Amino acid sequence: MNDISFILSELESTSEPEYLKKMAHFGINISKAFGIRVPNIRKLGKPIGKNQELSLHLWKTGFHEARLLATFIGDYKQVTELQINAWVKDFSSWDICDQACGNLFVKTPYFKSKVFEFTQAEAEFMKRVGFVLMAEAAIHLKKEPNETFLAFLPVIEREAYDNRNFVKKAINWALRQIGKRNAFLHGHAIQTANNILAQNNKKSNWVALDALRELNSDAVLTKVNLW
Repeated sequence: MNDISFILSELESTSEPEYLKKMAHFGINISKAFGIRVPNIRKLGKPIGKNQELSLHLWKTGFHEARLLATFIGDYKQVTELQINAWVKDFSSWDICDQACGNLFVKTPYFKSKVFEFTQAEAEFMKRVGFVLMAEAAIHLKKEPNETFLAFLPVIEREAYDNRNFVKKAINWALRQIGKRNAFLHGHAIQTANNILAQNNKKSNWVALDALRELNSDAVLTKVNLW
């Protein structure tokens, strides 16, 4: 399972032409893709386990599913800042962006600095990374202090105007996840959403209104012990 050619042939053998069409429908770049469901890619990765060297080699192939597999088998403990920067420059699909952030980048010591760096980027997927890291941290980093997320909220407020599809959805996701983390952050996230609405910018309204819809729902209020 350490042979790149063998892995690519295994991936290709599980491809589905119809699924490739679905990928395109959901805004995924299929210019170099086989058309494979994510559970099948994960299944291939299980016998491989964590293998940082192989992960880096798979990434270099440029194949969509090989890069997804690279995020599954990579070892976050060995991920360098140089690797993060290089991979982010290669992002051309939201799913690879999100998997790399959730499986690897957010677990590294660099994630906070990368939030502030990438949220100021011009490139759409590079900017998305910053906000996906916020969301993934809110979901998975249970020991991260509230102060980390309080520092993220002004960035969300500042950048909410960016109406590009893959950016605004990530900004919205980050705001919702921060607000769902606990009662303290919930109140600050609500205030951030209201601050965004006060900007009177039609481009940013969706981010705030959609977040408020979920954050004020019975399910979320119960989750954060406000109901």
